[in-house]
Amino acid sequence: MEKPNFFNEMQDKINQVLENSPAKDIEKNVKAMMTQGFSKLDLVTREEFDVQAQVLANTRAKLEALEAQVAILEAQLKK
Repeated sequence: MEKPNFFNEMQDKINQVLENSPAKDIEKNVKAMMTQGFSKLDLVTREEFDVQAQVLANTRAKLEALEAQVAILEAQLKK
């Protein structure tokens, strides 16, 4: 049981060192730089993508219903 405690203590010490080191600042700077870079790209959020996918699915369903109605009307005209 001492081994898990040893590893937990080591992990805590490593985390403390990283939080107090320039590595934490580097991580923040890289994240900020990446966020800025992504904002320049023409990207959409997952939520926006999902909304547009649903709109497209609804539009496709309406189109298929209209195509079926046109086929029925055309069939009636041919009689």
